[in-house]
Amino acid sequence: MGWSEAIAAIEPLEDAVFDAALLAEMERAAAGRSQRGPIRFSTPTFKEYETSELSGCSKGTFPAFSITGSACALNCDHCRTEILKPMIPALRPEEFDRRVRDMIALRGLSGFLLSGGSDKRNEIRYERFYPVIEGLKRDFPHLKIAIHSALIDRVRARAMEAAGVDTVMMDVIGAQETIAQVYHLDRRVEDFEETLAALTETGMEVVPHIVVGLHYGRILGEARALDMVARHPVHSLVFVVIMPFYAAPGTFETPDTAEVGRIFLEGRARVADRDVLLGCARPAGMHKRVTDAYAVMAGLDGIAFPAEGAVEVARMIGRPHTQQMACCSMKETRDGLIEGRGRIAPCAA
Repeated sequence: MGWSEAIAAIEPLEDAVFDAALLAEMERAAAGRSQRGPIRFSTPTFKEYETSELSGCSKGTFPAFSITGSACALNCDHCRTEILKPMIPALRPEEFDRRVRDMIALRGLSGFLLSGGSDKRNEIRYERFYPVIEGLKRDFPHLKIAIHSALIDRVRARAMEAAGVDTVMMDVIGAQETIAQVYHLDRRVEDFEETLAALTETGMEVVPHIVVGLHYGRILGEARALDMVARHPVHSLVFVVIMPFYAAPGTFETPDTAEVGRIFLEGRARVADRDVLLGCARPAGMHKRVTDAYAVMAGLDGIAFPAEGAVEVARMIGRPHTQQMACCSMKETRDGLIEGRGRIAPCAA
């Protein structure tokens, strides 16, 4: 039985519409690809999560902080600061330090994501928080720290590394029109690749993100972004999919799931020797179920907050799965350690 027939028997996907040609292409690609390890389903504690296949963890072992609260000078069309709002505000270094230490003591915090809104050059000034990070890493060597870098130069990348950051994430944009129109930003595509180069010259794990459909829901620049990522020794690549409900009504389309799936398949081929992952952000509902099924069948290595049916699709193609409570950009080893430094605390029963 081929994948087109087998997927129709999965109950959460029985009303889903899949592109038959794409499914056949994914099945052929899988047959010619060397076997990868288990796909990992990440359920970090940024939000509540539960499906019939997997349960999340409400313990708060891996939260997200924003050093600007919900403020962002760019106010990009796709986000309008909404992505920052669920994060824990950490406006002052001393407040941030106290809060993290309290969470380590009370909740068994294993790590955190540090983010914030950009200035008008798409830069985030973390420097005043580095002494806090240094102190936390000194006192809690197990702590795993991830950060959204935005655009950065070599000097600031080395300072970030010296502070003790383990994993650094950045969006890679491949279309000048998207930078100008969606981000309202006067920077070049080349600035994003220069940031990627600066970060990969450090010892941090560099995890670029490509937002599929970032140009108002259209596919524009994703291929060039993949070219940039493939040229640098990144740790892994994360795809996310634009979520139009954050945008002003009528400004964004929802990307076609088959177009998204083809980009997943191309990313798997272009970054064949590194992990390719599907991150937290993507449209909800049946779109998410189909998107996640394509991610599994394209051979991606991990999915954050997987939709109903994703585990069954993994079983369908004969791929084992694991679950971890950390950000998808961080890989847990068999003994519970995170690659690099740190340990994921188990979810409380």
